[in-house]
Amino acid sequence: MDFKDYYQTLGLERDATQDDVKRAYRKIARKYHPDVNKEPGAEDKFKEAGEAYEVLKDPEKRAAYDQLGANWQAGQDFRAPPDWNEGFEFSGGGYTEADEAAFSDFFESLFGRARQTGAGARHSQSFHAHGQDHHASITIDLQDAYEGATRTISLRAPEMDADGHVTVKERTIRVKIPKGVTEGKHIRLAGQGTPGVGQGRAGDLYMEVHFPEDGAYSVEGRDVYFDLPITPWEAALGGKVKAPTPNGNVELKIPQNARAGQKLRLKGRGIPGKPAGDLYAVLQIAVPPAKSDEDRALYEQMARQLNFDPRAKLGV
Repeated sequence: MDFKDYYQTLGLERDATQDDVKRAYRKIARKYHPDVNKEPGAEDKFKEAGEAYEVLKDPEKRAAYDQLGANWQAGQDFRAPPDWNEGFEFSGGGYTEADEAAFSDFFESLFGRARQTGAGARHSQSFHAHGQDHHASITIDLQDAYEGATRTISLRAPEMDADGHVTVKERTIRVKIPKGVTEGKHIRLAGQGTPGVGQGRAGDLYMEVHFPEDGAYSVEGRDVYFDLPITPWEAALGGKVKAPTPNGNVELKIPQNARAGQKLRLKGRGIPGKPAGDLYAVLQIAVPPAKSDEDRALYEQMARQLNFDPRAKLGV
């Protein structure tokens, strides 16, 4: 997937004001609109400008896009980092100018597919109106899901200054993480969204929960998996080994002739719930290196005495 430089698409510098964005889009739209320009490629340029405008006209999308940094080049191979919008606060919004357009894979990897928003964003003719709900992502430690916790986090939300430039405002909030929360669930913070109009109540803030992707554990629903290294002799002979878990060390019994990739199940030791998930130790056989002559001699003795061919079933 190629990176799209939306500023380049509209012929803008990154410090362009919101008025600059609007003028640039309208100029390109008039030039390449399919009803006006029948030249080959004109419709594609019109759609590309519409997608760029969809992002840059919206202070929230623009501020989030700007977080990716200015070092990406148009056409450069791109994959959105899993936590690219970590701690960034969205108020919902929705799609306007290009609701019917087919956005690129690049756009969808960042902002998802086009969707219509509910009536909560359109109450301008009512004196009393509910505020918009806000959305953000939060990455928590797996131990927090096991035990519950209260954490202080920082969120960033865009706002426009008097000159029409998009700036980012930070705020700090306390979040109570419930015991047993799972990946993708939302923690609701009542009244932490946009303030209401008149006597309308404030919107809520919904924090979408994620676990670190590069941690020692992986999670599927309430089940938790981790790799457990064992020695070749522990795999062959069996025995007991100590293993870490998110809520403390346990002693595991390794069966004789254990295989790499074999899963040992600890029932009910996954994320708490009704029912609780399970914890799986995935065995990985670690081979000691031959660092000395003695080590090498021992391996040579094993090769002579064990008569073991791991490729026997391959017919080679």
